[in-house]
Amino acid sequence: MAEVTATAVKQLREKTGAGMMECKNALVEAEGSEEHAIDILRKRGLASAKKREGRIAAEGIVGSYIHMGGKVGVLVEVNCETDFVARGEEFQQLVKDIAMHIAAAEPRFVSREDVAVADLAKEKEIARAQAKNDPKNANKPEQVIDKIVEGRLNKFYEETVLLDQPFVKDPAKTVAELVTDKVAKTGEKITIRRFKRYKMGEGLERREEDFGSEVASLVS
Repeated sequence: MAEVTATAVKQLREKTGAGMMECKNALVEAEGSEEHAIDILRKRGLASAKKREGRIAAEGIVGSYIHMGGKVGVLVEVNCETDFVARGEEFQQLVKDIAMHIAAAEPRFVSREDVAVADLAKEKEIARAQAKNDPKNANKPEQVIDKIVEGRLNKFYEETVLLDQPFVKDPAKTVAELVTDKVAKTGEKITIRRFKRYKMGEGLERREEDFGSEVASLVS
């Protein structure tokens, strides 16, 4: 049986938020494997990704993804707590998956908190006007209209907010849930800090060619 040190117990407790004895017992059962011990604690409901929300994630990597022969490109910064995890295969794959998702799903914001107050107010105004102009909602009380507006705002978040979007490789889970799964596996807080999506020619006005005028100018 592998020796379980006090340091190992302390580190596991910091990563999971479980009690000292629970951590020690999990390490003994896992024969010293921290990763296996985390799984044991999670199965017992003693470890949660929520325990790590207050910790600082200052390490990580900037990942990239190029699609369609260079027509679409993405840069994304994903943070974790240690360089050890940042260099790990689990974290590296997560960053690649997030960058690929951004290329495909075209989010505008990382989280709901990133949506500007003015943008949100505009969406609420549009959603309320649409709800009231729908004949099906005629004579419905204001509380019902509020619920309809809330539903349409949730749809807006799902379409534009990265963390709320269904993950393209597994639509049964959101990007936020994907990150939470990796938090549980790595034992560290993981956050998506920022991203930039580039599309070839985006924002440029294509020159309108007046072929007839060009030919006339050449022969005149």
